[in-house]
Order: sequence, then structure tokens, then C-alpha cells
Amino acid sequence: MVAMAIRTYGPGAVDWEERIDLDRLRGQRLARLHESLNRSTLGAVLSFDFANIRYMTATHIGTWAMDKLIRFALLVRDGEPVVWDFGSAARHHQLYNPWLDYSDGKGGPPTGARAGISTLRGAFHPDAGIAEDVAAKIAGELREHGLANEPLGVDVAEMPVLAALRAEGIDVVDGQQVFLEARRIKTGDEIALLTQACAMVDAAYEELYGYLRPGVRENECVGVVSKVLYDLGSEYVEGVNAISGERCSPHPHVYSDRLVRPGDPAFFDILHSHLGYRTCYYRTFAVGSASRAQRDAYVRCRAYMDQAIALVRPGATTADIVQVWPRAEEFGFADETAAFALQYGHGVGLSIWEKPIFSRLVSLDHPEVLEEGMVFALETYWPAADGWSAARIEEELVVTADGCEVITKFPAEELLVAGRKYWTVGGELDTRRESQSHLNTSHADGVP
Repeated sequence: MVAMAIRTYGPGAVDWEERIDLDRLRGQRLARLHESLNRSTLGAVLSFDFANIRYMTATHIGTWAMDKLIRFALLVRDGEPVVWDFGSAARHHQLYNPWLDYSDGKGGPPTGARAGISTLRGAFHPDAGIAEDVAAKIAGELREHGLANEPLGVDVAEMPVLAALRAEGIDVVDGQQVFLEARRIKTGDEIALLTQACAMVDAAYEELYGYLRPGVRENECVGVVSKVLYDLGSEYVEGVNAISGERCSPHPHVYSDRLVRPGDPAFFDILHSHLGYRTCYYRTFAVGSASRAQRDAYVRCRAYMDQAIALVRPGATTADIVQVWPRAEEFGFADETAAFALQYGHGVGLSIWEKPIFSRLVSLDHPEVLEEGMVFALETYWPAADGWSAARIEEELVVTADGCEVITKFPAEELLVAGRKYWTVGGELDTRRESQSHLNTSHADGVP
């Protein structure tokens, strides 16, 4: 692995250091989307997906709207993006998003931000004509640009909207690949934002490591992590996957109110958004002490991670990476579908699962080539021989010109032991809490 020392800037703007340039970010994202659209056979792309709308228009109205499919945006070939947004949000864009102002200077409203609403996942009465109104707006734009007879790519949409678009005579096809192809390679500003997002999780793990001990609940750990991230300015804590004890194998992918107990394994996945850019970042701890089975599982999980990272460079493929990971049957699953996302990798950007995807389910037969500027997470998992504990590690990487750089920095080379350690001194039980720097597998078996 070759490091390129990606800078972790402060989030504020200053005049004495060149940091993230948000205007450049907006321009480069739109340019890449235009390039992807122009390489396709489509005349335009229509988006209802929150991340795609943000990538195209640099607009955001809060995470409450992410799952509602109420806003939509259109980009025509060689044209400018138009976003139809919810209620007063459109007026806000007109006032505060000058990059959407394509007016002719004669006093008319900005043309790139307009009021509009989709079908609210069916909450509107079907006879209200909302889907037909959406389709009419889109058809009008396509006709204005001479694209009414060209295919329209759509990322995600509700069935009534698709039916209404087709009733307008529009040839609706899959447009998600155009968006994901544009987002596949990150700009320098995107990489800086993703690195900042990881730095915030570094801090969350530092706080969690000091807090984790017998008697706390998994959901309390979620609260600790969430507070750190929001205090640091996180836009959205998408999820904290807190798993402990016998819940570690098999992995349930959701936290509970379970009490953490001495000798437990505990692994966490922290997903949050910093200016839209996500993290997906696992770490595993032992609580109080670590058994031999837990340590062996962690060593094997780490070995699979290190073998994968060593192969990451431009020109390598996702097939090269997954070949060093075990087959599903080797760790207790019937097939790769049953074991999906345990030995896994995925792009990270405005969404947590972007291109490229690394999985024995698909990558051996459909490999993707790694390129400089990709940012992705690699995840490994191994169940312990005791039948109930397990290890889980995830690192985020940036592909550099001749290798890669890991941007998830909280220590994971060895199994860290959190909370009190327990051992006997002179025949009596002695409990001690040592500094983080000393709590690793070198003494997790009770040898001070």
C-alpha cells in the first residue's frame, strides 16, 4: 500500500489555506454527470433518488425526505439541471442557490428551481392527477429541447409515475447506471469530504472505546456515537450497527437493548453523512477480556483484510480482491447469497453502496477494474470457533496512482480490549483500567 497523505482539512473556510472548494465540487460533479449522459444512448435522465438529485443539483432539503420520493430533477443532454422541489424548498433554492439561476436577466424567476411534487409513495389519491402532472412537466421539458423521441433514463420511481410518463409517449429506461457511472470516480473535493467524514468517526470510536464496558446496552452505545458525530457537525447519523455477545454470530445487522457482559465481543458499524458524503466503518472490540477463540477469529479477519488491501491499485479488478476471501461454505453458509455482505466491498460517496461492488456472488464473473480516484470500503468477517462470537473489520480506501491509502484511522491492527481487564494478583481478583494504548491482544489473555 502506497500512502499519498490525503489532507484532513478543518471544515471551516479560511483565507490562509486552500481547502475544499464547494463551487468547484458542484461544477465538477455536474460535468461528470454530463459526460456520463453523453456517453449513453439517452436523451435525458430523471432522478427521484436523493443522492442523485444532490449530485446533479447540489440541493438538499433534509434527511426526513430521503425515503418519500417527493422531489425530482431532470438533466437533458447539453442542458442545465432542473429540480422540482417540495413546497417552500423551491423558493429557498431560488434565493440561496445561484447556480440554478438560468434566467435571462429580465426579471423572471430562476428557471432551474421550481415547485413540484410527486405522489408521496401513493399517499395522494390516485385520481388527484399528481403522477400525470409530473409526467406533463417532464414531457414539456423534453419537447422544448427536441428530445421527446429520445429514451429517458429514470433511476427510481413509483409505478403511477412510470405509467404516466409512458402515457406521454416517453420511452422510459434504466437511468441509474448513468448516475452511478458518473459517481464512480471521486473528485479531489469529494475525497477530502469523505476523509473528513472518516475523521469524525475516528473521534466517535475514541469516545465509544472509553465508554464500552459491562453493563452498558447496545442502544446506549448508539447514543454515545450519535452525540459525538452530531456535536462534530454530522448532517445525518444514518445508522450505528451495535452488536455484542452471542448476537455476533450470525450477524443480525441491527442493534438491540442487550446488556454488554464481561468477555463479550462487540462490533460496530458507523454510518453518517458529512455534507452528504457517507461512511461505512466497522471496528471490533473485546470487553474486559478476550478469549483465545475471539483472538483467533480477529487475526483471521484481519488477515483477509490485509491481503485484500495489498492488492488494491489501478488496473486490479474486483475479482482479484474477492479471490483472497473465503468461500461462503468455509465459514458456515450454504452459498454466496446467504453470506452476502460479510466478505464484501462497495463504493462510498453520497450513498454507502456505490460502484464498485466486491463480492464472490458477482465479482468473479463480472469483474470491475479499479481506477485512481475510486473510494470504497472493504469488509471482512470471521466467526469464532466457540460458535457464538465473531470479528468484523471494515476499512475505507482511496485508490491512488500506484496503490491505495486507508482513510479509516482508528486502530484495528489488533483486537482492542475495552473496559476493565480482569486478572489475579497474589491469588486475589484485581480489576484495573489501563490506557487505550496498552489494551490489545498482547495481554488480552490476562497477562499484565
